[in-house]
Amino acid sequence: MKLRNIISDFVITAKNFTRSREGIFFTFVFPIVFIAIFGAIFAGNSTGAVPMYVQNLNGNTAITQEFLHALNQTHLVKISFIPSDANITRYINEHSITTALVIPSNFSSAVASKGNVTLTFYYNPAESSSQIASEAISIVVQQLNLKLSNAHSIISVAQHSDSVVATTYVDFLVPGLIGFTILTTPTFGLTFIVSNYKKEKIFRQLSLTPLTKGEWLMSKFIWYIAVGVLSALEMIAFGYFAFHVHVQFSVLIIPLLLIGVFMFVSLGIFLGSVAKTEEGVSVIGNIVTFPMMFLAGTFFPISIMPIWLQQIARVLPLYYIIAGLNSVMIYTNYSSALLDIIISLAITLFFFVLALSTFSWKEE
Repeated sequence: MKLRNIISDFVITAKNFTRSREGIFFTFVFPIVFIAIFGAIFAGNSTGAVPMYVQNLNGNTAITQEFLHALNQTHLVKISFIPSDANITRYINEHSITTALVIPSNFSSAVASKGNVTLTFYYNPAESSSQIASEAISIVVQQLNLKLSNAHSIISVAQHSDSVVATTYVDFLVPGLIGFTILTTPTFGLTFIVSNYKKEKIFRQLSLTPLTKGEWLMSKFIWYIAVGVLSALEMIAFGYFAFHVHVQFSVLIIPLLLIGVFMFVSLGIFLGSVAKTEEGVSVIGNIVTFPMMFLAGTFFPISIMPIWLQQIARVLPLYYIIAGLNSVMIYTNYSSALLDIIISLAITLFFFVLALSTFSWKEE
């Protein structure tokens, strides 16, 4: 490969991009509009049942079941369970949990003897869902205290906010929209470019120039890396100044961005190669990208989705890019991010092989 040829094609790509108002809008303006709109909408308190995780160290006793049933009856929380042998703080961090309640092993015996017992509640003080969960626990504890000992406090709650990462909705939205840009910009752009170049016989003309197919591909990869990085910095800056987002920077963000761009550059080339018409380009692009845009955690954490929908989300390539960015930028959970990087790399290699097997300079 010759660096001069790559730079020349890079410059041409940049000029074409700057002449496209639609491209500039959807790459740099559209994500900012989303952050502004959704940030404003969800800046207030949330409503409805919120997820709350429970670690039951007391076993399946009658009083424990009564307590959990009373929590469910408040309709303020939706209970999921943490294994009793799990380290609670590690489990919270590894699973990105914002509310967790620990029922101690002496819960039943303390209640039976009318002694004192303390429930431990881990929460994120920046999340309105934590406040809702805390309210539900307080209601049930007060009811049980009244029932068990005529208003004498037997059960109390110790609250801990230091083990849960303080996050807001916009904190999740920024990594999601970075993934959104990494998905849409190269996928839609290259799907159209490859299909159009084949139709207009531009690839045939390029084959007569010193530019090689590898140099052309490298130029596009570098271009979309540059666009992705600039867009990501723009979104982080806007989120910080407009909504005070708290994100962490780590070297692991770099491989996630590189792999994400390489993944969707390869996907865009593959889709453009198999599309036969301009209408087909639009249909194929939308079919592939829209499920990922809305189900891979771009706008909402997948934890709020039904379980069956969460399983579908984990099949989508974009999920692992966004999950990795969340792990690095929000939770600093680097072991989880490394797993997402490995899975993303495997998916990328698969798309790259597909792209190479279908991409050709010759028009059909």
